[in-house]
Amino acid sequence: MDDLEKKRDELKERAREVATEMVAPRATDIDAREDIPQDLIEVFAEEGFLSLMLPEHYGGTDGLITCFCTVIEEIARVCASSSLLVLCHAVGTMPIMVGGNIGQKRRYYESISQETKLMGFALTEPDSGSDAASIRTRATLQGDYYILNGRKCFITNGGIADFYSLFATIDPQQRIGGITAFVLEKDTEGLIIGKKENKMGMRGSATTELILENAKVPRANLLGFEGRGWRIAMRTLNMSRPGIGAQAVGIAQGALDCTLDFARERIRFERPFTRYQGIQFMIADMDTQIEAARALVYKTASMLDQGVKGVGVEKFSAMSKYFASDVAMKVTAEAVQIMEEHGLTRESPVERMMRDAKVTQIYEGTNQVQRLVVAHTIL
Repeated sequence: MDDLEKKRDELKERAREVATEMVAPRATDIDAREDIPQDLIEVFAEEGFLSLMLPEHYGGTDGLITCFCTVIEEIARVCASSSLLVLCHAVGTMPIMVGGNIGQKRRYYESISQETKLMGFALTEPDSGSDAASIRTRATLQGDYYILNGRKCFITNGGIADFYSLFATIDPQQRIGGITAFVLEKDTEGLIIGKKENKMGMRGSATTELILENAKVPRANLLGFEGRGWRIAMRTLNMSRPGIGAQAVGIAQGALDCTLDFARERIRFERPFTRYQGIQFMIADMDTQIEAARALVYKTASMLDQGVKGVGVEKFSAMSKYFASDVAMKVTAEAVQIMEEHGLTRESPVERMMRDAKVTQIYEGTNQVQRLVVAHTIL
């Protein structure tokens, strides 16, 4: 067993233990209350789940996507909202890893590893969901500060994050050529936390607007150079999409586990559910699809860990996200179907899992956009 495999297995075991013992009993309440308890966030920090993408001397795994996906999958198996807090926090750190200088890395990595600081990723705007190149949040340099004006929406960890990797443009006419990346701190003058979204799924995850009204961001918080934000964002998304795939796999696996428990105990017409061929076929398909999605996710993660670059890894990153999330949607729907009326109630985990699965088909780039990416790399 090599060092990577050993590290991944240790993380998987720790993540499964935390998920089973500490997250699963609270998953229904997290969904109902629309909040991740602070003590659970502190547990994630203590276990190193908030430092996954950091260098090893900060308690991380040196940015190993395989280890990142392993933790996300295990937590998502019982509570997708809790996994999303960890996932989006890691995505928020990725622009710093990709474009930050030594001083910025030291400052923010120490805040995360030593002070349990959370991060968010702020790219989406009201008129630029799938078309991220058309963002309108404007950054204007004035002395030692950039003055930011605009509105971000559907920002995960919004309102609870201490720092946001945020993307603005120095010139909307340049489209991708004007996009620039910054670290926005929560106490920034001119930053207003807008409405909290009332979502169908991932209800335990905080999702808000970020409103910027002459927000003053120090020039020292610029990531890389002006106009390099698009490259930083795309490299981040290439790394993060397998994480969404792992989350989707976890949701699907959790739904299958619940289905199996139900089917083994349920009697219809004096026969166990598991004796009916129709149910057997559905379960066989669910398990096969999950294993196929898992294989694609971890193949992509392995490519990223090996430093593969170019359209090859871009294709697999998009594939892993859209295939796994489509599987999650199909498997959770089948789980509800098998569990009949019991699957429709809020007392059943599969009802929540089906709502959560739908979100994975939409964020980090809709699955239609992912198909366009895959087709472009092929053609």
